[in-house]
Amino acid sequence: MDLVFFGIQGCGKGTQAKKLAAEFGYDIFEAGGELRKIAASDSTLGETVKSFIDVGKLVPFAIIMQVVKEAIGKRPAKQKILFDGIPRDLDQMRSFDEIMEAAGRTFRCIEFMLDEETSIERILGRAKIEGRKDDRDEETIRRRMKTFHEKTRPVITLYKDLGKLAEIDASGDVEEVYGKLKEALELRE
Repeated sequence: MDLVFFGIQGCGKGTQAKKLAAEFGYDIFEAGGELRKIAASDSTLGETVKSFIDVGKLVPFAIIMQVVKEAIGKRPAKQKILFDGIPRDLDQMRSFDEIMEAAGRTFRCIEFMLDEETSIERILGRAKIEGRKDDRDEETIRRRMKTFHEKTRPVITLYKDLGKLAEIDASGDVEEVYGKLKEALELRE
């Protein structure tokens, strides 16, 4: 079964995805990372994607869903995928659900719960270490968080209502949160 990770920027879902992938063989599809790779390219698409990322806006629906569909199609049917950062709004959710159904893939969702101020502290600390330009400006970070609440919260609520979502308290250290994640997914070493 595939997984979909949700959580406000800085909640640690990327770190948890890497740990889960290493231990249980998930292949990570991290939307932000995929889009940053495209933005760093010298292509026309790269310039377009970069123009959205630089101001903290979401990349257009059609571009993202094409990237998702191609990514799923390139993987063997038995390869478990962990989606991080997709779907981000109700239109993406409908399209994502259709793509997954057409590919015969089932999934479960996890939301990493963390308050905004703790998230911002983590992001600004990460920006200093990793040198990520898109994470250095608090105003841009807050704009992304506002977009998350406006656009992605309804998706999370729908998946929760469908019984497809588990919530994880992401305020602890990495190992503590990872233990909670494995427990929620009923995964054993």
